[in-house]
Amino acid sequence: MTSPVTVAVTRLPHGKDLDLPAYATAQAAGLDLLAAVSAPVVIAPQGRALVPTGLAISLPVGFEAQVRPRSGLALKNGVTVLNAPGTVDADYRGEVGVILVNLGEQPFTVERGMRIAQMVIARHERVQWNEVDNLDETARGAGGFGSTGVAAHKAG
Repeated sequence: MTSPVTVAVTRLPHGKDLDLPAYATAQAAGLDLLAAVSAPVVIAPQGRALVPTGLAISLPVGFEAQVRPRSGLALKNGVTVLNAPGTVDADYRGEVGVILVNLGEQPFTVERGMRIAQMVIARHERVQWNEVDNLDETARGAGGFGSTGVAAHKAG
């Protein structure tokens, strides 16, 4: 197991009474983000809302925070993160917000303290482009979306 990454966090005034993001299980990759709404927010079918978390963070250089949907909300209610995964950059110091969209058939109510998304802290690399006239050849080549098919290949 690797050592935890230290991330500075500030609870904003409207999030002071809420728990910090936490892992639901010992081996979970994502920390649960809570809604820091002052009153219930109703998201109509096909509607969206920016839901505050009451948190601002300072990530180490070389890391990002990925904001991802919670599978239970997606399956049971059709509610997901609109720009999934949303990215919080290491130099951003504003409030972490979650853009929720209701793809379900019923209005969805976001209550204070509700687990609305999960956040994964991940390393990332920066690239330096090397412009070339031709790329190396691969078996797939330029085959695009769906080019590998949907059926599983048998080992053999």
